[in-house]
Amino acid sequence: MFSSSESRGIVWKEAGVMATSRSSTHEQVVVVGGGLAGMTATISVLESGGRVVLLDKASFCGGNSMKATAGISGAGTRMQMQQGIADSSELMMEDTLRGGASSTEMVRILCENSGPDLEWLQSTFDLDLSLVARLGGHSQPRTHRGRGFPGMTITFAVLQMLEKIAEGSDRVRIVSGARVVRLLVEDGQCMGCVYQKDGQECEGHGPVVVATGGFGADFTETSLLAQHRPDLLHLPTTSGRHCTGDGIKLGQSIGAGTVDLEWVQLHPTGLVKPDDPDAKFKYLIDDGVGSLIVNADGRRFVNEFGRRDYIVEQLWKNKPPFRLLLNQAGTAQIPWHCEHYARLGVMRYYPSGEELARDMGVPLSVLEATHEDHYQAALQTEDDPDGGPWPAFPSGRSWDEASGKTGAGKRFFHNALPGLGLGQNKTPLRNSQDGTNNCCLLLFPLFRFVVSFLFTVGWLNPEVPR
Repeated sequence: MFSSSESRGIVWKEAGVMATSRSSTHEQVVVVGGGLAGMTATISVLESGGRVVLLDKASFCGGNSMKATAGISGAGTRMQMQQGIADSSELMMEDTLRGGASSTEMVRILCENSGPDLEWLQSTFDLDLSLVARLGGHSQPRTHRGRGFPGMTITFAVLQMLEKIAEGSDRVRIVSGARVVRLLVEDGQCMGCVYQKDGQECEGHGPVVVATGGFGADFTETSLLAQHRPDLLHLPTTSGRHCTGDGIKLGQSIGAGTVDLEWVQLHPTGLVKPDDPDAKFKYLIDDGVGSLIVNADGRRFVNEFGRRDYIVEQLWKNKPPFRLLLNQAGTAQIPWHCEHYARLGVMRYYPSGEELARDMGVPLSVLEATHEDHYQAALQTEDDPDGGPWPAFPSGRSWDEASGKTGAGKRFFHNALPGLGLGQNKTPLRNSQDGTNNCCLLLFPLFRFVVSFLFTVGWLNPEVPR
């Protein structure tokens, strides 16, 4: 982080960004992976006065971050204060550790920097992140988004700025369609990498930042998923087709250790196309505006504010297909999402409850009772927050169940989590993390210090639960 704008190597202008080089001999850094983590790492290097080559094997940058539907989480932000939300990095840390994290130091870095990094995103890229929602596992509303599709909005703004810098300066070069095949190591130091582009092998020289994401889209017999969680190979995924564990394999090829590869997160709210229910790649929804999850009988069976592992456990115990029901008030808060999902054929408008009940094959009275029970429980909890029969998250007692749009839901794995292990000599350049499902901007050396000048960023960092 920088205390004054004079120490930056980038001059921010209203119309975009103009790169100014303090010296023509700046060290070059190679960033592998062009999702939000990789692009933000690139910006951080530029802010420090460095030069960057950004490599991505896809035809364009964006990665899984482009698909994020919920937003990006941060505590103690200006937007929360303006809306009277009493949140703090300490509360966010408690929620995160409650979710199962074992690395207190990493969680502390994540949570303490979440608010400032959201401010950085907004001011640097002129983003509107003024809408704040509470998602499952959070004790306070802290997931920020704007009016549009959050993942696409944020990643496009960062990419647009990088492209403007690349057009006016030689300090950053973006190479798409570039698949890194090996790392260059000399005398215990990572000196760069070899990548394939248009049938030719090229080299990028300098310290390497690996930001290639997870491995949830590789279903082959030799995949990391097959090695560490073969029991999940039958499930579909929301990961992009590019998520094949390339960065982890690159690290392993030079002797880097790995940790927690067996911890693959299952996500409860995937959207299923009725005409292709068995497709391996699914759409994800995290609306944060009040959808109810019901089973095939039209009955609600789970507290939607629970953690993903809890909701998935309840799905296993209940009767599919499952549906997400969203009323008009909720729809009005995420109109872009609903229209987008409707175009994709995974969400459907129903002009009346009668039509929904008819389509589900259940009595209308069942859906009415489901809605009324939920409504009355909310009123009771508001009137008597400590008298309910069920534990409430994060405190108190709930009158709800134990902890007019619809989309058909299905269990699937969302992201195959960490990752390359980390050593104790952590030296973050910029510390940030979306606390839901997007990316982590923690920059650390690899575990088992086999080589120096090799770093990981994003999903490759372990022990921060999503």
